[in-house]
Amino acid sequence: MTKEIHKKKKSENKDNKIKELTDKTKELTNSLQQLQAEFENYKKRIEREKQDLIKYASQNLIIKLLPVVDSFESALKNHKDKNKFLEGMKLVFSQFYSTLEKEGLKQINPLNEKFDPYKHEVMMHEKSDKPNTTITEVLQKGYLLNDKVIRHAKVKIAKRG
Repeated sequence: MTKEIHKKKKSENKDNKIKELTDKTKELTNSLQQLQAEFENYKKRIEREKQDLIKYASQNLIIKLLPVVDSFESALKNHKDKNKFLEGMKLVFSQFYSTLEKEGLKQINPLNEKFDPYKHEVMMHEKSDKPNTTITEVLQKGYLLNDKVIRHAKVKIAKRG
């Protein structure tokens, strides 16, 4: 009889262990599913925030340029007096360029410098007394944005002839 009791207790212990492991598995599975759902929500939220950032990235710059738009409108109203109009356009350009500079824009002015392929693009060569590859004329201005070239200066360079 003790063998039967012993077998029964062993079987009960196994059943308890199985139930315990099954409960633990269910608990871990639920926890994993909850973490997966939270992670999916996190990814969706980050993607929404990224889209909003892209969508409104230029907002601050546009706000800073609105006074320039106002100045253009004002200058265009005075189009009958050519001298006032020209002065107004010069002021608007100055205001516009100043706003861009405050945002980190810098002009590349390479006249009489040595050609640098990272900042300049050669469009033409000309015979000159200046050393080879010296920039003799800027055909189109180049620009840096916070030390990154956003448009190469198009240049004419010297070629000893």
